[in-house]
Amino acid sequence: MKFTKLLLLFIALLILSACDQSEDSRPFSRNLNIAVASNFAPAMNALTRAYPNAANDKIRVIAGSTGKLYAQIKNGAPFDLFFAADSRRPELLQAEGLVLDVSPYTYAIGKLVLWSPAQSRQFALEELLTSEFRYLAIANPRLAPYGEAAQQVLQVLGFWNALQDRLVIGESIGQAYQFVDSGNADLGLLALSQFSANKSDYDGYFELVPDTAYTPIKQQVVLLNDNSGAHDFLRFVKSGAAKNIVRKYGYGVP
Repeated sequence: MKFTKLLLLFIALLILSACDQSEDSRPFSRNLNIAVASNFAPAMNALTRAYPNAANDKIRVIAGSTGKLYAQIKNGAPFDLFFAADSRRPELLQAEGLVLDVSPYTYAIGKLVLWSPAQSRQFALEELLTSEFRYLAIANPRLAPYGEAAQQVLQVLGFWNALQDRLVIGESIGQAYQFVDSGNADLGLLALSQFSANKSDYDGYFELVPDTAYTPIKQQVVLLNDNSGAHDFLRFVKSGAAKNIVRKYGYGVP
């Protein structure tokens, strides 16, 4: 167990070091390390570009599954903000005394979509059991909130047990998308946000999963360090301009 904790911390530090080496040599007034669930990474990149203080603050974005980022934070990873894909991990971190005395903030509400890149085939959600396909990709329900939501959908439909031999499990929602995009899976239950910014770039079949089929995916952010840059960035995320960007990427906002 001790070795595992040290390994997680080493991986987090290695990622941050790689980010440092990729930055230019401009002087920055503040350093800001942001851990973000992989589904929100494209939106986060757009937010950092729009951030008014982006020219002065050195912002490093580290994306991964919510479960793995949570584990890294518990083991001392030097993140200032954690944008999770759920509300459970932020609440756990708060209960464990690992966040500042600021309530978790719901920055986005995620939505699920069924996607197949094959234009000539239709895979209606309620007809999956009778559809001809090899594999359906989802994120790991134990690590990724979107995977947990996908499991709930399949359980509501009564398909979970019957589809076990045709499920391909990605470590994150990003990896689940890659399985479908690469052709290793025929279709996937994915995040709408993975398509919304440039939906015209994607071919195939899309079906928005009804919100009633899974527990609302309330994505929350917590403040981990008393970093003035983190405070300022969090204020920006709560602004109207930031919320418009979040909507553009396929999320609901509070």
